Amino acid sequence: MLRYLTAGESHGKALVAIVEGLPAGLYVTREHIDAELARRQRGYGRGRRMQIEQDRVEILAGIRYGYTLGSPVALMVENRDWKNWVDVMTPDPVEGKGGEHIPTGERVTRPRPGHADLVGALKYGHRDLRNVLERASARETTMRVAVGALAKRLLDEFGIKVMSHVIQLGSVVARVQGDYEEIFQRAEASEVRCADDEASEKMKALIDQAKQEGDTLGGIFEVVATGVPPGLGSHVHWDRKLDARLAQALMSIQAIKGVEVGLGFGVASRFGSQVHDAIGYRSYPPAEPGPGDFQGAERPGFFRMTNRAGGFEGGMTTGEPVVVRAAMKPISTLYRPLDSVDFYTKEPFKASIERSDTCALPAAGVIGEAVVAIELARAFLEKFGGDSLEEIRRNYLGYVKALREV
Repeated sequence: MLRYLTAGESHGKALVAIVEGLPAGLYVTREHIDAELARRQRGYGRGRRMQIEQDRVEILAGIRYGYTLGSPVALMVENRDWKNWVDVMTPDPVEGKGGEHIPTGERVTRPRPGHADLVGALKYGHRDLRNVLERASARETTMRVAVGALAKRLLDEFGIKVMSHVIQLGSVVARVQGDYEEIFQRAEASEVRCADDEASEKMKALIDQAKQEGDTLGGIFEVVATGVPPGLGSHVHWDRKLDARLAQALMSIQAIKGVEVGLGFGVASRFGSQVHDAIGYRSYPPAEPGPGDFQGAERPGFFRMTNRAGGFEGGMTTGEPVVVRAAMKPISTLYRPLDSVDFYTKEPFKASIERSDTCALPAAGVIGEAVVAIELARAFLEKFGGDSLEEIRRNYLGYVKALREV
């Protein structure tokens, strides 16, 4: 089973991750991971923190000479801003501090509406809200993107690509046409990661307006995976349905409040004839079976004439592109804060301000790619798993060959 854990605080010394379950023999370099980390840091509307941090991964274990060993992979990304927070975030005992003994003037006591500050303090019994906000911060997603880079590297060996683009930011909705590769390339060239040039300019103007007004913005991004074979996931148990697992993974990203698969909520207002995907069949070419069997609009074998289901039926992939969307709420930290109540005095105050972004939606799409890639890789290994990449490849090609004989 592919699984991972992350640790680290927003202003702590470093962020770390341990990944277990990658097969031996997978080629991975720091450049693969750093490229994804750099994508996460870009985007119009990001705050000053992204000017401070230059995320670079350090591989601590599990990879030798560029190839995975089959043992756990350990990754670390240092926080450059740590040097400014050593006294505040030190793990070492400090006389007169700790537990309830942190001096009142050094505590964060004004919870932000929409953030984990207040509920986290109530749940864990903290007396300083910084103990909550440091881990609840979206800075944690740095390591999910790093882990996602490993998952993408595995999927790439089998022709599976995971991409994303912004389709709505605030009230601005993009009009996007073309195949997914073209859409993704246009999105990567946009500062807001939107493939519609006209909408991109309107989105940037809206971000400028929100920043001037001390406000924040959210929106919707779409993640697409192409080249996915049919049969990942399962219909037999609730926790093996892959579309449900993708929804959970996307909802686990900070500030995500809704997820759709395919038409999503659009199915509620349509007739069944406008929702379900008719099935067709194309003969296989004489070429050898391989990842190409599941790529392109004219792929062979059983196919769907539309893809309203977003690549899923019964919790399993159909062989069509996987299409999921996630709605991100505006960032909780406002530079014109909402009303709140002091944790100690119970007096009304304006909520505290932590350094933050005006809009982090472009980065959220990159994080969405990462968590989708992780879940797809996990499901892929469940079906074709082995101890080495070559063993997985044999299992995969055997399945592809069997599909041709149906």
